[in-house]
Amino acid sequence: MKPTPLSLIAEACSGELNSEARATARVNATGFFVDSRTVAPGQVFVAIPGERVDGHSYAASAVREGAVAALVNQEIAGIPCIVVQDTVVALGQIARWYRQEVVQATVVGVTGSSGKTTTKDLIADVLEGFGHDHVVAARGSFNTEVGVPLTILEADEETRFLVLEMGMRGLGHIAYIADIAQPDIGVVLNVGSAHVGMMAGPGDIAVAKGELVEALSGTGYALLNADDPQVTAMASRTHARVVRFGTDDFADVSGSNIHLDASGRPSFDLTVEGGDTQSVALNLHGEHFVESALAAAAVGYVCGVDSAKIAQQLSNAHPRSPWRMEVTTTDNGVTVISDVYNANPESMRAALKALRSMAGSGRTWAVLGEMRELGEVSRDQHDAIGRLAVRLDISRLVCVGEATKVMHLAASNEGSWGEESAWVPDIDAAIALLDAQVRPGDIVLVKASRSVGLEAIADHLLGQDRRSA
Repeated sequence: MKPTPLSLIAEACSGELNSEARATARVNATGFFVDSRTVAPGQVFVAIPGERVDGHSYAASAVREGAVAALVNQEIAGIPCIVVQDTVVALGQIARWYRQEVVQATVVGVTGSSGKTTTKDLIADVLEGFGHDHVVAARGSFNTEVGVPLTILEADEETRFLVLEMGMRGLGHIAYIADIAQPDIGVVLNVGSAHVGMMAGPGDIAVAKGELVEALSGTGYALLNADDPQVTAMASRTHARVVRFGTDDFADVSGSNIHLDASGRPSFDLTVEGGDTQSVALNLHGEHFVESALAAAAVGYVCGVDSAKIAQQLSNAHPRSPWRMEVTTTDNGVTVISDVYNANPESMRAALKALRSMAGSGRTWAVLGEMRELGEVSRDQHDAIGRLAVRLDISRLVCVGEATKVMHLAASNEGSWGEESAWVPDIDAAIALLDAQVRPGDIVLVKASRSVGLEAIADHLLGQDRRSA
């Protein structure tokens, strides 16, 4: 962040400086943070009230550790405070002002029901062909009304590209984030069933995702997935120039001749606007990552990266964000696929197909937990995943938790399966089963919605059990 006086920050969010802050109003802030455990001297601590933890309780200690002030809903005696009615809203106002007044970068927004984080990371890899120091990208899944402003505030006047991930929790949410970020390029990956339980119906997901392209100006670019009809239909909702990516023959940025190696890593031929074809070999596991790579290639194309450089950057890219199809082989020869950051029906199917593609002489295990926020379709979707595991000939299915009983029953009733599927009530029971039955050469996929906590199983298999840490 460009060093900015506290007085300007307060003005941007209509905040009031308390007496301690007025005494240091000309002190420059160099950033913002919300986790008091990651204090960075010179930055402003944003106190966010939560259901379990109120950030105001940590504001004083954050200042003692080096924060120059705290953005708060109520004044805290003895420390410099910028007092506002709502700290989350104020953070967005500050980021919007900063985007207008300081950030001159090309801003890229990415949304979709699945694959956002990997796509955001690959876009950053492609754009770093211009130079690493010119690109700022969201850390992990900073895709909320808090994470997006924090990412914007990491940029400065020298930043050339700012890559933002935009999540959705309801209608109007992406529109709110896009108003803060004012993107130049909007990427829509797909419209799936993630978070369908939070919406009035599946159709609302497409409406919500399309808010990103509606926010673009006529000089911007809407990059749409040609393989998803609900995404391609968004072309009528934007004034921006439309570029399509995908495996469809009519895509402007297209991928063809997709192959998977023995480790499930895809390679394909990349063609940009009818130009020369370039070969791409990804260091990511699963055919579904081709979609992310083509989206990143489309961003590179509209930003002026030549196709050969795009292919090189994609082929050299490695996973940046944890818990997304992380593949590790243990010392005793068990391969663990940790894909526990999140789960929805689309990403679950993709992970199972990737597991199947990696099958060698050992057995394949799918250790699956609940896919949350599916609402009325939850039972049917869990049933379908259980049946898919059988149809893909996964060797063993372990369903973890009450909500996965329907998945286990579906698998048990499908075809000749019986004891190949097991249901366990919790993580400890799953670990006990795996410890007793997994052997060298086996491949174990662990996947569920993030809140289920199945990373404990992956960590245990990798000898990194951190639950007691």
